[in-house]
Amino acid sequence: MEITNNARRGVDLDGWTLSDEDGHTYRFRDVRLAGRATVRVHTGVGRDSATDLYQDRRTHVWDEDADTATLRDDHGRFVDAFSWDRDHHRRDGGDRWGGDRRERGHGWDGHRDGDREDHHRHGGPRR
Repeated sequence: MEITNNARRGVDLDGWTLSDEDGHTYRFRDVRLAGRATVRVHTGVGRDSATDLYQDRRTHVWDEDADTATLRDDHGRFVDAFSWDRDHHRRDGGDRWGGDRRERGHGWDGHRDGDREDHHRHGGPRR
């Protein structure tokens, strides 16, 4: 999963969460996302960097048939969500997250990353 900050200002993601429909939740820790920057959140095991974060799970999280990824801030408030179907199309007909949300000064954009290499290396698709 990729998360992009479309705003000019950076944002502290510490305590923010990314979860699926089944309640699997990844909590961001000590992460600052610069303005206009993107971070990939991988399901598998790896070493975190400024551009890649790892949930350190040995099994996949995101359902290939259909799922929804929900991003919430450190107060549990909804920021954005992205849903897809079995053909990897966004369920609402769009192709990217959130478009240009300006709530609380943040603009968010994200999408599923279809790279299957991560699925084979880490036991789950990279999202």
